[in-house]
Amino acid sequence: MPTEVTMPQMSDTMTEGSIVKWRKKEGEKVAAGDVLAEIETDKAVMESESFESGTVAAILVPEGEKAKVGAVIAVIASAKENPAEVKKNYATAGASSKSAPARTRQAAGSTSKPARDRESGVATLEAASSGEIHERADIGHGATRSAPTAVPAVHHGDGNGHGRIFATPLARRIAAEKGIDLRQLRGSGPNGRIVQRDVEQVESTPTPSAERITPAAPFAAPSESQVIPLTKMRAAIATALQRSKQQIPHFYETIDIDVEELSALRARLNEQLKDQNVKLSLADFIAKAVCTALLRHPAVNSTFDGTNITRHPSVNLGIAVAVPDGLIVPVLKNADRMGLRELRERGGGVIERARSGKQKQDEVLGGTFTISSLGGYGIREFSAIINPPQVAILAVGAAEKRPVVKNNQILARTMMTVTLSADHRVVDGATAAEFLRTLKSLLEEPGMMLV
Repeated sequence: MPTEVTMPQMSDTMTEGSIVKWRKKEGEKVAAGDVLAEIETDKAVMESESFESGTVAAILVPEGEKAKVGAVIAVIASAKENPAEVKKNYATAGASSKSAPARTRQAAGSTSKPARDRESGVATLEAASSGEIHERADIGHGATRSAPTAVPAVHHGDGNGHGRIFATPLARRIAAEKGIDLRQLRGSGPNGRIVQRDVEQVESTPTPSAERITPAAPFAAPSESQVIPLTKMRAAIATALQRSKQQIPHFYETIDIDVEELSALRARLNEQLKDQNVKLSLADFIAKAVCTALLRHPAVNSTFDGTNITRHPSVNLGIAVAVPDGLIVPVLKNADRMGLRELRERGGGVIERARSGKQKQDEVLGGTFTISSLGGYGIREFSAIINPPQVAILAVGAAEKRPVVKNNQILARTMMTVTLSADHRVVDGATAAEFLRTLKSLLEEPGMMLV
C-alpha cells in the first residue's frame, strides 16, 4: 500500500507551508530518514524527512507552491508497488487521498498537538524566524513540471525602480557578490519574488534585462516616502511582541557586573588555546554562567502555558540573532551540560546556520530561556521582551571601562550591565534578584562555575 506524505506541522503557529525544494524527485528511491523536501514555514526553511522507504511515485505540490498542514504533498510507493501505477491513481497537486488507498504519514518534524491547541497557540519570537529570510534554491522538476512563469520583480517606491525590491536575502547576497542589479531581474518566486535561481541564471543565460553591472552608487536618501509591506518575518515579530507585551506582566531588574577578572581570564585561556584554533568570547562565559545560575534558580528556567508552570531540568538556551529583516532565536539544547569550548563551537554553529537559513527544526524550538545581546553595537543597557512561553529573558549590554569605587578608590574597571525581564505571573521580584545576584557572583569570580 502506498504511503501519503502530508504537510507537517513544524510549529504551534504553522497552518500552511511552502515547498522550497524537493530533495527527492519522482522515481527516486527514498529510505526512512532521508530528507524529502525543504519546507518554508512561518519560522524558517526546514528539512522534512521521510518516515517510509520506497520510491517517490508522485509529487503533488510543486516547488514554490503552498499546502495546508495535513494536505497530501507526495506519495511513496512501497518496494512491491509500481510507482507509475501508483502515480496514475493520483491527480495533480492537491489531490485528495480518496483517489487511492494509502497510508497517510506526516513528514518527520510534525507536532502532535490537537487542532484546538494549534488554533489557540500564541505566536512566539521563535515563529519570527520566517522562511523569507532563509529561502534557498528554488529548482524546477525538469520534465515533471514546466518552469514557473516569470513575472516582473515587484517594486514599491518612486516608480523608477528605486523602491523596495522583493527578493530573498540569499538572492540579494549572490547578486551583490556578482554585481547584478536586482531591478533588472524578473522574479519567478511567489508573488514575483526574486529567488536564488533567478540570480544564478544571469550568468548561464544572460539577457538584455538581466546583465552584470557595476556596483551601485553610494547610498542616497529616497526623495519620496516608501510604503513597505510587512514581510512574513516582520508580521510574525509584530504579532509575537504585541501579544507578549499585552498579555505578560513584565517587570525589569538591572545589575552592573565587574568583568575585569573575567576579561583577563578569557585572554589567558585564548592564549593557551591559540594553537587549537579556539577563541572564546565573553558571550561564551556569559552563557555558561547563565546556565549555572538557571540550574540554581529553576523558577527562572520555566515555561508557562497560562495554566501550568513547567520547570525544566536542563537549559535550552535561546540566542537572539539579528538578520536583515528581523531576528531569529536559535536554541542551543542542553547548554548547561557544555563546557566553554563546546558552547563556543556549537553555539557558533547554530548561530551561523540560523543566519544562513540552514538550521534544523530542533534548533528553533523548545527554548527555556533567552539571551539577547547588543554589546557589539556599543549599547550600554536595554530591556528585552519575553519570548513566550518562556518566563524571562536577559538583555546584555556592552563590556566597557568605567570609573568605579573599589576599596574607597576610584578605579577604571571593565563593567557590564545586564537587565532581566521577567513574567510576574511566574517569577517574583526577589526570585529574579537572587538569580541576578548568582549570575553576578559567577561572572565576577568565574572559578565558582566549577564548584
